[in-house]
Amino acid sequence: MRREGEVAIHMPEQLRVDALACSERLKPYGKTLLDATDHFLAYLATISRSCTVSKLVDEFTGAKAQDGASKRYLQDLHNRLDTFAEDFGALKVGEILASQIDDWLRGLKVAGQTRNNFRRVLHAFFRFAVVRGYASENAVAKTARAKVVRGAPKIFTPEQMRTVLEKAPSEFVPYLAIGAFAGLRSAEIERLDWSEVDLVGRLIKVTPEKSKTAQRRFVTICDALASWLAPHVRKSGSVATPDGVRKDREKTVKATEIEWPSNVLRHSFASYHLAHFKNAGQTATELGHAGAAMLYHHYRELVKPDAAAKWWQIMPPADYGNVVAFEKEVANA
Repeated sequence: MRREGEVAIHMPEQLRVDALACSERLKPYGKTLLDATDHFLAYLATISRSCTVSKLVDEFTGAKAQDGASKRYLQDLHNRLDTFAEDFGALKVGEILASQIDDWLRGLKVAGQTRNNFRRVLHAFFRFAVVRGYASENAVAKTARAKVVRGAPKIFTPEQMRTVLEKAPSEFVPYLAIGAFAGLRSAEIERLDWSEVDLVGRLIKVTPEKSKTAQRRFVTICDALASWLAPHVRKSGSVATPDGVRKDREKTVKATEIEWPSNVLRHSFASYHLAHFKNAGQTATELGHAGAAMLYHHYRELVKPDAAAKWWQIMPPADYGNVVAFEKEVANA
């Protein structure tokens, strides 16, 4: 009584029972009632300042837009996070368990890579929540990745590429040639301006604003690319537009009856460039990669040397555009 006062001897019976029971349950973990109380109070503090998933989706995507994220990336964020919000939108971010997210990812019934893409976006989403103080930890970090068995990328043969170039609509040829012989991403070609294509200097300038990685680079214009571009080059203006690309690709597929796999032009460039020049570092640099690892994991198909040599010899037919005039212009320069 001298030490604790009357409260010590007037402790409610139920409180003593609960305290003893909880203390026993904590013993196997080496924790005390004070440890448990501190942990739970921290949890309650996080929950009290947390927000719902739906609210955080707007805050997160808004922050990414302010950071300069591309429209395509923002649309991907919205698509995936809106799908997640359909099930978790009303819940506070700090209350969601890793097991709930893991079960949700497994229940998507999609391909392994698609599931991993959802997980990647959610990982960034919950990391943002931790930084803002809405969650005490990134629950997504404890979820499982799907195993993805990657098949070889689909590429065009030299014969198919020649057919595609010769039968495609004329305005579609620059897009095709740049993809096949320079390896630019489709979005990079769609953002490219003719003022960034230097046929005399044999370089294409990819600015940070138009690159997926926000890194500028120069890409080499080989002889084949220069020849296919020569009749189309202008001082300025868009090389291609998304709507035009989609329509012209459909026309080309119909005219050639050749299957058009995803990213086939960029994959073809990577495969034939590496096989012909045998320099993984150079190929990675042309592609805009920081190293060769992604090249080997995602882009390269095995190509024999004779096929690689044919790829870089795909030249326009003799009556194609004003190639001769271009060559004279270069010589005089």
